[in-house]
Amino acid sequence: MNKPVHYDVAIAGGGLVGASSALALAKSGLRVGLFERRFCGAQASGVNYGGVRCQGRPVEQMPLAMRARRVWDRLPELIGIDGEFVVSGHLRLARSEADLAALESWAQMARQHGLDPQLISGETFRRRYPWLGAAAIGGSLCASDGHANPRLVSPAFARAARAAGAEVREQTELTDIRHDGTRFHLSAGDLRFTADWLINSAGAWANKVAASFGETVPLKPIYPNMWVTEPLPLFITHNLGVYGGGIYARQVARGNCVVGGGRGHGDGEYGQPSTETTRAVMRDACALLPALRDALLIRTWSGVEGETPDSNPIIGASRTVPRLLHAFGFSGGGFLLAPGVGEVLADLVVHGSTATPLEAFSIERFTSVPTPSLHAL
Repeated sequence: MNKPVHYDVAIAGGGLVGASSALALAKSGLRVGLFERRFCGAQASGVNYGGVRCQGRPVEQMPLAMRARRVWDRLPELIGIDGEFVVSGHLRLARSEADLAALESWAQMARQHGLDPQLISGETFRRRYPWLGAAAIGGSLCASDGHANPRLVSPAFARAARAAGAEVREQTELTDIRHDGTRFHLSAGDLRFTADWLINSAGAWANKVAASFGETVPLKPIYPNMWVTEPLPLFITHNLGVYGGGIYARQVARGNCVVGGGRGHGDGEYGQPSTETTRAVMRDACALLPALRDALLIRTWSGVEGETPDSNPIIGASRTVPRLLHAFGFSGGGFLLAPGVGEVLADLVVHGSTATPLEAFSIERFTSVPTPSLHAL
């Protein structure tokens, strides 16, 4: 049998988190192996809505979100393209006075982290946004937010990681993962690998990796429901969300409106959009955006993402095995965060710590392990 290929760091999962980690680690001079059972960026990382927003994040995510947002400004130097990233601002709409009060409360918190949301309502709001329907009575504008094209961004991180020296192995499914007390051993068919570190960034399938080390979490698959219209005259000036959720929308330079809301359906492996959900959410969307009433929908889609009970991701060290790092469960909000998570994981490997607070994302909140073990269960 051939001698196993050894890496300083092996990464399970070639989505945006895994690829950005591979890029940061390879640029630090480490030998990195990135394993993706399909194609890099082809799952949730490449088929999401594309929102790049700090607005609406819970307080525990704000330091990570602010760090990640700074990475987005560096896309051309990092991955060679801008990924159609547009700093359009994110306008979070209110449909009631109670919503406006909640947006003001969030803005007070966000200002402590360096954001400056602008609250707009009344006649000022109506004059500024005549294209919004009467269902919206105000909103919070975060001018530094925006949107990008996930179909471009996610694969580009993987290409940049390869160019930086990482070995990117697509269509390579890891069939066995274990730890012998010193190193990780990984198998992919007849191929064998070893690694000093392992990063579990396998998205909705990350529990399969975590199960190899006895620390699965209550992760469930979700299937965000999205669609795109024919090109329309430009009228949506911001990336849009709604307080309380349910609808989000943006318009690209070609005029197509990307709209989402609700859930599709799937079997845990593949996701499909829901016609019923699309119709229901589109009715609500038209109340906010009357210009959509006669628009033709040209494509609908969904993807598979992992959701945790508290909608916060799991980021950080394993509780059972040394040098195992988890980064999954982003619950539909990982597109902005992922490049920052890649930097944070590289910090943990290279420096042993990170300045970005991760306590709220510990896997320990879902698992209780009395005594760490060096062996896979």
